[in-house]
Amino acid sequence: MMEETTEVTYDLDENSPHKEVNSDNNHTMSDVTPSPASTSETAQQTTDAEETPQKQDSGLVVVHGKNNNIASETLQRVRKWSIHTYKRSRQALSEKLGRGSRTVDLDLEPRVDLLKDSRLRYNQVTKLAQTLAAQLAQFSVTQKTLGEAFADLSLKSPALHVEFGMNAEAQMFLSKSGETLTAAINAFTSDTDTLVNKTIEDTLINVKQYEEIRVEYDAYRVDMEELNLGPRDAVTLPKLEQAQKEFQCQKERYKSVRDDLSVKLNLLEENKVKVLHNHLWLLHSAVATHCISCHEFLVENIQKSSQQLIHSSVNAPSWLEDS
Repeated sequence: MMEETTEVTYDLDENSPHKEVNSDNNHTMSDVTPSPASTSETAQQTTDAEETPQKQDSGLVVVHGKNNNIASETLQRVRKWSIHTYKRSRQALSEKLGRGSRTVDLDLEPRVDLLKDSRLRYNQVTKLAQTLAAQLAQFSVTQKTLGEAFADLSLKSPALHVEFGMNAEAQMFLSKSGETLTAAINAFTSDTDTLVNKTIEDTLINVKQYEEIRVEYDAYRVDMEELNLGPRDAVTLPKLEQAQKEFQCQKERYKSVRDDLSVKLNLLEENKVKVLHNHLWLLHSAVATHCISCHEFLVENIQKSSQQLIHSSVNAPSWLEDS
């Protein structure tokens, strides 16, 4: 016998339509429509579930990090730096061993060599001038001490008052003139030291940077030339294109640094000529003034002292005559 199906109708509200419930519970998905409120709540719960760290069975929390891109960029920079360093070191070593080719700028590199040679020569002149200034300063101190000793003996020796006084004046004057010359030499050495150890040294730092860029440029050039000499197939063509791009980038960088260094060398040469022109004339004038003033004073002092000696020798009686 077949079971009878009973349909039960619930009258919830007088205005609401009657709903029929099948005892077999056969409902379709279209009969159940979620309300907007339930949809919003479901979306909110999904968002909260995504933002909430996932907990594993062991109690550990898995948090999806946001620094993956930063770590990847850092790794790429380190990789790129390592490749540049390797290529530059390989090129520099091959050049030292005489096996690798290098780019030579026939206009710039002779000027760089001349600058390095000039720095050595100017540094030597500066040290010699400093030594001369130190010796003159010590010589002036000795002259001053000797002049004070002569002056003291002139007061305590009436018979040799003129002679001691003449030498005392000469030594004191020479000491003062030597101090003036020492100050002029010190000013010269100070300016040349600034020129050598600051201005030229700053340009040599740019020269060092230029040489590093030149080595790196040659390293990429050699790589591209080796790829050009090799076979061209589906594997080597992408590498050759990438090498050409990198070489072109290094070439533009090399030209930019070379042009900047050339301009800086021109400015340094002009500044060097102006500075040394003025200070060399000042030094020469100081030496000439020292020598001329000392000569004139000594000539005048000798003439004056000779007259005093003549009068003192004529008027002074002998001790035999007194006896």
